[in-house]
Amino acid sequence: MKKTFALALVLIISSFAAAQLTLGSGGYSMPKKEKPVTSRTLVGQVTDVGDQPLPDAIVYIKDMKTLAIKSYVSQKDGSYRFPALSMNVDYEVYASLKDGKKSSTKKLSQFDGRGDPRINLKIEK
Repeated sequence: MKKTFALALVLIISSFAAAQLTLGSGGYSMPKKEKPVTSRTLVGQVTDVGDQPLPDAIVYIKDMKTLAIKSYVSQKDGSYRFPALSMNVDYEVYASLKDGKKSSTKKLSQFDGRGDPRINLKIEK
């Protein structure tokens, strides 16, 4: 009787151990949480109304929390980028040319959850 009880106890313990190994190796493990996005990169292109790229346009971005303004000179293809922007701040962005012409001001909301939002800007020449 003692041998039967001991054998049953060993079988129960080993089955629990096997279940733990299965669960720990991905059988029924909890899904891993993705790291929250803490910053984003705004990209876009400055063009004229005919969709021709405007190189050397000055693109301005205004942090609506601190009112700090950063600028970037658009590339040959009219592209621009502002990396490492906070996800918890609203921004305003616009572009201007050396002759004073400028695009309309566009907004990037803190509620826009995209990691790499795209805002294209048009300037009438």
